Amino acid sequence: MIKFARKTAIAGIGATEFSKNSGRTPMQLATEASIAACVDAGVNPADVDGIVVFSAEKNTDIEVARNLGVRELTHFSMINHGGGAACGVIAQAAMALYSGAAKYVLVYRAFNERSWHRFGQGVQDAHQSPEAFDVSFSWTTPFGLLTPAQWVAMFATRYMHEYGATSEDFGRIAVADRKHAATNPAAFFFERPITLDDHQNSRMITEPLRLLDCCQESDGGQALLLTTEDRAMDLKQRPAVIASAAQGVAHDQHLMRSYYRESISGLPEIGVVARQLWESTGLGPDDIQTAILYDHFTPFVLTQLEEFGFCAEGEARHFIADGAIEMGGRLPINTNGGQLGEAYIHGMNGIAEAVRQIRGTAVNQVDHVDNVLVTAGTGVPTSGLILTQPQ
Repeated sequence: MIKFARKTAIAGIGATEFSKNSGRTPMQLATEASIAACVDAGVNPADVDGIVVFSAEKNTDIEVARNLGVRELTHFSMINHGGGAACGVIAQAAMALYSGAAKYVLVYRAFNERSWHRFGQGVQDAHQSPEAFDVSFSWTTPFGLLTPAQWVAMFATRYMHEYGATSEDFGRIAVADRKHAATNPAAFFFERPITLDDHQNSRMITEPLRLLDCCQESDGGQALLLTTEDRAMDLKQRPAVIASAAQGVAHDQHLMRSYYRESISGLPEIGVVARQLWESTGLGPDDIQTAILYDHFTPFVLTQLEEFGFCAEGEARHFIADGAIEMGGRLPINTNGGQLGEAYIHGMNGIAEAVRQIRGTAVNQVDHVDNVLVTAGTGVPTSGLILTQPQ
């Protein structure tokens, strides 16, 4: 039983603009987004007493706290595994709030991924060492598997072989995301939708992944402020209640390279998350009105639909074929444009979109939203959450 379920909430969201060259430091982006989240909630930034960050976050908690004028921190913690931490930081913050370790917990992610450090560049320049993290890559990198796109291509190729999926099926994910981004003024690809032909004509990155199967690289910051549901009800915005949040690691887990399982056509760690979310909330796929599915690479969106039970194993290509994931469909996804269309902020901007859907303030607002599913990075130890309306 997840005891913080329906006891905590996201009370504030804040972001910088999303660009390819922010012109300022990641610390400034983190500070701007954090202040914006506090202002959105109607909370003095100095009252923040908890911070949870990604292990990949270079803007440390104490530096951001000092910039915000925080008086003291009574909780600070960190979640590993890159984008897989996106919903994990929410779970950690919720646990801190439920336990009484803090009253207002800030989470944020900020970087100049495009203009400074490029996360998608891979491990080809990594030094050799006896440390476990470096040794783990030595089993695969000699064979040319150097970048995230190459790692995902292995799974995508097997998925296509087993279930008959095609590049066009992957392309439908990109088309839907870009369609939603085209009407979102905050999205980098605002007013720039694509067609399936555009997807098919985009250059091959690593077979079978084309350019438009791969998420963009972004500069920007996103922050969220969490507190207890009771406290949130007295704040400025309608709270997005955390129905549940969970993390998952499956058997024989590797970082983006779990090639040694009996089957590599699924994402069992997402299945671990799904089981916890459904069991702890009593909800199921039919209770979700919209979903924000981590879309750093399009093939893994199909697999997530299957792991969460929206369709049977290998059937996602049929599920999405009739526009089911677009506005007006049975499960609109990534209504902000996702990481393919809005920005790649390691999934944090997707959580903010889920909050807007609960508030009823999204640009592409789905009708009658009670519950929103959000997932974090795929292919890695991961996490997920469900946001719901306050009672």
